[in-house]
Amino acid sequence: MKIIIDYESSWRNSFLDGSNNEPLPKKGRNFVGSMTSLRKPENFKKREVTLDTVMGILNRIIGDQRKLYQARESESYFFKDIDYVDSDKVTFNDVAIETNEMTYIRNITGSTDQNSFTGSIKTNDVMFLSDYSAEFWGVLTLDFEELCHFIISKNKVTTVIDMNPVSIISQLDILNKEKPVANEGLANEAMQVLNQIFEGIEYLNRKGEVMPISLYCSSLYLQLERLPDTDSAKTKAGGISGISKRGFTTKDFMNRFTTGEKKKIWGNPYIRKERVKGIGEVVSLMTKASGKLEIEVDVDKGKAREIEIMIENAGVSSFYLGKKGLAYVSDIDIRPRRL
Repeated sequence: MKIIIDYESSWRNSFLDGSNNEPLPKKGRNFVGSMTSLRKPENFKKREVTLDTVMGILNRIIGDQRKLYQARESESYFFKDIDYVDSDKVTFNDVAIETNEMTYIRNITGSTDQNSFTGSIKTNDVMFLSDYSAEFWGVLTLDFEELCHFIISKNKVTTVIDMNPVSIISQLDILNKEKPVANEGLANEAMQVLNQIFEGIEYLNRKGEVMPISLYCSSLYLQLERLPDTDSAKTKAGGISGISKRGFTTKDFMNRFTTGEKKKIWGNPYIRKERVKGIGEVVSLMTKASGKLEIEVDVDKGKAREIEIMIENAGVSSFYLGKKGLAYVSDIDIRPRRL
């Protein structure tokens, strides 16, 4: 028999980790469609019609609303005789027209914005008013060569920065954009010194180049050790709020100096940008598909008639094909499968 499914705007991407073919974790599957998650190529999940998709549809249109893995585990599973690996009893042909669209997706987990904060800014924190403050934050005003000399020779910092949270985070943002430096000369010497003091910290990128922002952030930790009476700059764990030895996070840094909570994100565009050698920047968007799904089921005419009756009795007018979209049964032909 043949069953024709017409569908519109079926989403061909997934935003969750894990699999539909296993029980849900207690806290549900993790959302991996945030802007941060999409930086990793494995989180931009493309989907296509598979045998699992087809079997899920067949179960849905005969009225079985269980998850496919639950139905398959049941002793009374209706399609047990034809739904098994390499059975070749169920085949399909997906004739689709695909489009790429900018889609805004909701994130109900309420994750926080990496680069934003809320509330009023408190500038009277002891980190900016103490005797150590000027020399502590002054590290961020050094150029890269001066920074390396500071690390190697323990030079005193005399340059001054405007000491308030916004100025500090703005300067960190500027330093974060500095290009990687070849791992040689002064840069290598400075990194070797830091490696002896802070074991296990990686200062190189994938190309083996030194990342300046990591040296600047580690230098703040050097100041914690070199300057006297810096306890008021430390968190309970002994670090610097929002700043690690490799980098910084705006939301965590500003959390100490603002009256509001971290800014929550309830959604974002579904988009992935990456640079491909020889091509340049490649932008990947949500894929949506519309078309026909032709399903052929190799059963005798009596079984085909039984399936047809079950579909009619279930009365499923429309359903999702994959993620979202609108799908419906447009035709049923119970003649034997054509070889």
